[in-house]
Amino acid sequence: MEFSELIKTATVESVLLAGTGLPPVRGTLCITSHHLLLSSCPGGDGQPGTVELWLLIRNVDAVEKRVQNLGWYQPPRTNGSPRDTRLAGSSGTITLRCKDLKVLQLEIPGMEECLNIASSIEALSSVDSVMMMYPFFYRPQDLRLEEGWHLFPLEQYFQKIAAQTSQWRLSDLNRDFTTCPTYPAGVIVPAAVSDDTLRRAARFRQGGRFPVLSYYHPRNGTVMLRSSQPLTGPNRKRCPEDEVLLGTVLDEGERGFIIDTRSAQAAKQARMMGGGTEPKSSYPQWKRLHRPLERGRPLQESFIKLVEACNDASLSMDRWLSRLESCRWLSHVKAALSTACLAAQCLDREEASVLVHGAEGTDTTLLVTALAQVILDPGCRTMAGHPFHLRCARSAYSHARLKQEAPLFLLFLDCVWQLSRQFPFSLEFGESLLLALFDNAYASDYGTFLCNNEKERCLCKVKENTHSLWAWLNQPEEKKKYLNPLYSHNPLVIWPSVEPQSLQLWQGLFFRWIRPSQYLDEARAEMQRLVEANEAPAKESAGSRLSRSLSDPAARMENER
Repeated sequence: MEFSELIKTATVESVLLAGTGLPPVRGTLCITSHHLLLSSCPGGDGQPGTVELWLLIRNVDAVEKRVQNLGWYQPPRTNGSPRDTRLAGSSGTITLRCKDLKVLQLEIPGMEECLNIASSIEALSSVDSVMMMYPFFYRPQDLRLEEGWHLFPLEQYFQKIAAQTSQWRLSDLNRDFTTCPTYPAGVIVPAAVSDDTLRRAARFRQGGRFPVLSYYHPRNGTVMLRSSQPLTGPNRKRCPEDEVLLGTVLDEGERGFIIDTRSAQAAKQARMMGGGTEPKSSYPQWKRLHRPLERGRPLQESFIKLVEACNDASLSMDRWLSRLESCRWLSHVKAALSTACLAAQCLDREEASVLVHGAEGTDTTLLVTALAQVILDPGCRTMAGHPFHLRCARSAYSHARLKQEAPLFLLFLDCVWQLSRQFPFSLEFGESLLLALFDNAYASDYGTFLCNNEKERCLCKVKENTHSLWAWLNQPEEKKKYLNPLYSHNPLVIWPSVEPQSLQLWQGLFFRWIRPSQYLDEARAEMQRLVEANEAPAKESAGSRLSRSLSDPAARMENER
């Protein structure tokens, strides 16, 4: 396929660009294989136009077109010329609803040009071949392809664990991705369990996702595991190897908790379809806790309703509060944080190991285990396996939604933002990093969020042919933009409040393009300047003043904890 085949009209003059909070700009619109460009008209004296819009077409979630002011006329005929009928005074408006929630309008003179531009954008934004996406063509001069891909090696994390205990080992049984197609090549497993036992246990778990270590709690040696559901089925099948694997995690007399992110009823229905849960009789040291978390279509619909409500400027206060409640987004945030706190509590306070799984083990399982690590481990609050291609194919505006789309990663980022708001000194990064990750998960110049797992990334040679987002973010000048100027290392566990009064709508994301952020940006810049201008004692004093100004009791008590 050639990109030129999808572009019906490449250039249109005198296009008017408008957007919420943006002054209208008229210029020349150009479509390339991956970008939509609009250059404002030159200001005279041969001066080049200014690029007012540089939009990655992959960022377009929905295209809406409207043609208006139609009229036909026949120009005068010259001798022997054929009769010519043309469209007079026609124009069209294209509304681009983007995956980062931005909404843009393009007023284009001429019906044919309008329809061609809309058709071209729809075709280019729907290209689904990973290797045809922009990261495979993007070549910034100041980055090397190999940079950023090995910042978080599993081997390095395993060495930290090995320095404290010999009960775990790093296995490469999945090096060819045959044991589990969605797991990475290396996994951390109990040292006493052989690879052959692991392979047999994998056949008893949906998708081959057998229990592997996600986090080792250095304070007491407990661990957090993740997996998919066991395939017990209606006949209550057993797998001795799976029972040995989970039994090896616990010493004699110890107990562990299985946090199932489905309801008890959903787990029972899954058993009738071939899935199920770990029966108490076969796993006597493990206690099962059900903490249902929404995923898939219900979560996507919640996201859509929230964005629709945020974009509706006609709402009264009562109507806005009603729609905010009915979309249930903050309820999903509360449920996710509550379940992560439960996992963290089991590890830190109950001193019990935890296995987290739902059905597939690729969505809510990763959400809970990742959030629990941020709560427990200060190392996870610094700059130092989710199926992104399926889940982030569309955002809140698309009319052609697939069953596998769900904003699980956005929910994770929202939960982290809630933590950063309640504990403003404990996270090294700020809101700007979370926004950058959200934007790049849906449409990016970089290959970090391409594909659904490491196997797919290897097949597409993503690491060899695209740049890592982390290589860009870790450049000194860029990294400075994403750091929290008030950060102070906090070695303690941070226990968030999940009471309704403590959770807030993430306005920096959902209202980002709706209302101007000039004053907030100026306040952040001034905060950065003050912190840099003062020594550490002054920084602590400024932090204390800010802490007292916060209304959330949980935030005020942070340092006391």
